[in-house]
Amino acid sequence: MSCIGAATAAGAAGLYLGLQMNTKEQVVPVKPAELVLGSEVGSLKAPAVIPNTDYENEPKPAYYTDTSTPMHERMESFVLDLQNRLVTALESLEPSKKFHRDRWEREDGKGYGISCVMQDGQAFEKAGVNVSVIEGTLTQGQLKSMRDRNPQTAKKLDAGEEYDFRVAGVSVVVHPRNPYAPTAHKNYRRFEVYKRNDKSAGPVMAWFGGGADLTPAYLFEDDVKYFHQTLKHACDAHDPTYYPRFKAWCDTYFRNIHRGETRGVGGIFFDDLEDKSPEELFRFAYDSGNSFIRAYVPIVAKRMTMPYTLRERNWQLIRRGHYAEFNLVYDRGTKFGLMTPGARIESILMSLPLTARWEYMNKPTPGSPEEKLLETVRTTTEWA
Repeated sequence: MSCIGAATAAGAAGLYLGLQMNTKEQVVPVKPAELVLGSEVGSLKAPAVIPNTDYENEPKPAYYTDTSTPMHERMESFVLDLQNRLVTALESLEPSKKFHRDRWEREDGKGYGISCVMQDGQAFEKAGVNVSVIEGTLTQGQLKSMRDRNPQTAKKLDAGEEYDFRVAGVSVVVHPRNPYAPTAHKNYRRFEVYKRNDKSAGPVMAWFGGGADLTPAYLFEDDVKYFHQTLKHACDAHDPTYYPRFKAWCDTYFRNIHRGETRGVGGIFFDDLEDKSPEELFRFAYDSGNSFIRAYVPIVAKRMTMPYTLRERNWQLIRRGHYAEFNLVYDRGTKFGLMTPGARIESILMSLPLTARWEYMNKPTPGSPEEKLLETVRTTTEWA
């Protein structure tokens, strides 16, 4: 039975952290002479309660039920709220640093963002929780990319027309310091398209996109199952077809084609989602976005105190190199941002790790934990 099924959903994060702390897989036998790294683990301690993991039982914010407010404004309120909630949860694990909050305005006056970034912490080597609320005119390259990926979009966007866009979104990437604690990514957004200079007529089309995924350097199957089960629980509350659809989409999308492997062990991913009313989709985005805190932060709390050596650190950096390859070569969000005139490059490239490593012809030892990870990302697994 899953963690979600074994207890109330509200207590799942605490249950996972509490019951797993003393399992055998927590103990990694290492000779004292090998402890060349990881001096930070002695000063790290998981909090008794991780904040903001009980989103289902907490009072809903005003924007959740205020249907009189335009959806774009409600989405803006949501991503700002979600940013604050995740920052608080991550800071509860980090004794040495707080997030640096950097509010910026576009030079053309068409929007703003708040980049919350932490670097060189004891628990987190780099973590970014960014909000962008921007608008502009879609370039021909962006329009072509949107038409190519979705036939329905191609039908709604006339080839001879020019279009404006408006988007509110939150983008998250967390790179823990400990090699046994996985990297994770989350993104939720609402995208609206208008005929050029004609917002008063309403959007020609609008959709939700997003998801969350996990990228470990070392595989702990219980962690991966818990992560997927928690996301599935949030999906099932709105549509039982969502998790299997979005899990398969995630496995397909987050793939380093040139290496024949997925970026990590997946999660959920969706884009151009407009199959239900905006209200229904907004509530799904709210639950799914908040479920990430419950799904991910307890895993970091569980793994961040495990001892490690230079071997594990180097493997972590090699896997981060593969992570960076995907973000720079394939990721649509990165490409869209870099193609947008006046874009803030520092925020777009926030997802890249602080450090990475490329070794020529690196091959893990047969039967090693490193090889097990490679075997896992070279296939797909049903985790929930």
